Amino acid sequence: MKISRVIFTLLFLCCGLVAKAELTIEIVKGVDQKTRIAVVPFAWDGAGIAPEQFHQIIGNDLQLSGFFEVIPAQNMLSFPSPGQEINFRDWRILNTDYLLVGNAGYDGNRLVAGIELYDVPSGRLVFARRIFAGESEGRDVSHRASDLVYEQISGIAGIAESRILYVTDTRNEGGAINYRLMLADQDGARERMVLESGAPIMSPAWAPDGERIAYVSFETGRAAIFIQNIFTGEREQVTDFVGINGAPAFSPDGRKLALVLSKDGNPEIYLLDLETRGMRRITNHFAIDTEPNWTPGGESLVFTSDRGGRPQVYEINLQSGRIARLTFRGDYNARPRLSPDGRFLVMVHRNNGVFHIAVQDLTDDTFIIVTETSLDESPTISPNGALVMYATKQNDRSILAAVSLDAGVKYNLPSGSSADVREPAWSPF
Repeated sequence: MKISRVIFTLLFLCCGLVAKAELTIEIVKGVDQKTRIAVVPFAWDGAGIAPEQFHQIIGNDLQLSGFFEVIPAQNMLSFPSPGQEINFRDWRILNTDYLLVGNAGYDGNRLVAGIELYDVPSGRLVFARRIFAGESEGRDVSHRASDLVYEQISGIAGIAESRILYVTDTRNEGGAINYRLMLADQDGARERMVLESGAPIMSPAWAPDGERIAYVSFETGRAAIFIQNIFTGEREQVTDFVGINGAPAFSPDGRKLALVLSKDGNPEIYLLDLETRGMRRITNHFAIDTEPNWTPGGESLVFTSDRGGRPQVYEINLQSGRIARLTFRGDYNARPRLSPDGRFLVMVHRNNGVFHIAVQDLTDDTFIIVTETSLDESPTISPNGALVMYATKQNDRSILAAVSLDAGVKYNLPSGSSADVREPAWSPF
């Protein structure tokens, strides 16, 4: 096996390269009965101008969930700060369910924000928190505040602090395609480039530590799997076999990598021990076995195989080797992904020639097609298990979109540039 280590100094510095056009948000569908929340503009206690519009970022995060209706600042009758007396009548007039007030400033080289969340109908303080971050990390403070509010009200962990990987490609005037592996906040902000290449980049995947990623690159002239640290830029080529080297997936403990190799003649699933570099073959069948993904406990893999005649999703127990077929509906089910609790199986589903994203409840076999567009592909599940992000088509362009597992919430993330966007991968918490 060929192992090489390279520090990318031009393409990837510690802070990355900032892109000129970020993903934007277009909310397509939300729940019918939304929670009305007012996020008051934060009082700034520091010198100069506040580094961020904290209330706008928090409001966007909450609105993006589809469960909140954020009251515009121009409609507010007062602008209280933490510690001040609140006239709840002002907020009841606006039919407000919850009120978030905050202030922010510097404490030495730290950015400190104080927030208070109130239940408006009862006039009760729900919680008060202080959030600390680096002096230039205003967005991180805002995302943290959003997650605290979201979890308190919904009972579900928030995902505003999570990030996404995705691949873009653009064609120049000469017809050559430029590929970029991009990293951004889950709302599309702070987009930066991880890798740029004239050769295809595919199948990005996160390690559970949120620092390492794996992906397939054709920069060597054939498919090879790389692992890269997103903070230092250090990268390592971990496969160099003839044929297919694809579909990397980190184990829940981050010590192994499931991958697909055809080095022995047929596409099969293997496990690579990242410490010992030992390789273990998992499947052995004349059919194509591909797209492995781990169960939450790490005891099994779900994968795509056409061993039944057409692509369907199977599960293999890594200890016993026992294989069970999980999907039977439609004529094609592929790219399996499991929710963090292992209950829901998300996949690309085809019926009557149309590709959609579908969700199957493995506890009661309930099956829901959650998208209405066509050519939907590459699903990835949010770390709280509430949303699925995927690639789709809009006006002949490839964009990213997200939908809740019950199809009640949906939004699009088109790029502000002319690039096609595909292959999303949602980070862990």
